[in-house]
Amino acid sequence: MTKPADTHTARRSLTGRRAIVTGGTTGIGRAIAVLLAAEGAKVFICGHEEAALTEALADIREVGTGDGMAIDLAGPGAVERFVAAGEAALDGIDIAVMNAAVAAEGLTDMDAAAIERAIAVDFTAYLMGAKAVSERLVPVGDLVLIGSMSAHVLGPGSTIYAGIKAGIAGFAAALRRELGPKGIRVSLVEPGKTGSDMQSPDLPPDEQRAMIRDETMLRAEDIAVGVHYLLTQPSRTVVQQLVIVPRAQEGE
Repeated sequence: MTKPADTHTARRSLTGRRAIVTGGTTGIGRAIAVLLAAEGAKVFICGHEEAALTEALADIREVGTGDGMAIDLAGPGAVERFVAAGEAALDGIDIAVMNAAVAAEGLTDMDAAAIERAIAVDFTAYLMGAKAVSERLVPVGDLVLIGSMSAHVLGPGSTIYAGIKAGIAGFAAALRRELGPKGIRVSLVEPGKTGSDMQSPDLPPDEQRAMIRDETMLRAEDIAVGVHYLLTQPSRTVVQQLVIVPRAQEGE
């Protein structure tokens, strides 16, 4: 006879787990950090603006425990300094979410300096951050890479961002095989169009809210719930890729 306990897989608790989140002061990263804190995790976040950091930490501390630092991840060695600071503040790391990103346009629409900055924040910081946490994550640890559906929805104005996010997708797939046997789960989360500061100025906040009501845009919290799902699965499993898009999203 099937017991009720056998009808659902065991869920890993987030209570007491230690999580670092890059880009945790705004948008998707902030939503993830707040939800993890509300579920009992201790979080350490970063962002490049002090004011946004202060606001995010206030939200986190309303529901749980957290700290953070303001840092520009485009700088040499910056992501390694953030990881080391997070490890010291939390006394270890169980979860790492690489999420920080800056917007990018088409190749011919950006100057060389802007392209180099986008690569530094959106790609290099992911790889170097993964390198830093791979040496620190406690088995069974979790590394979550926030990618984008832009890797697959290709347009003439998306060459830089799409190229970077496609690179992240390939990196995540290979890294899962490299780190899995070492007790580290690697997951890629690819959101569709999501309300955030990155949508501005093309989509002002009021237009974003209208699109969310029309269900053609996601809330950042929708992505956070997806991250919560993959982090709470049994240690024998890994959610390799999670794609979350608006049900009624219009064509790009």
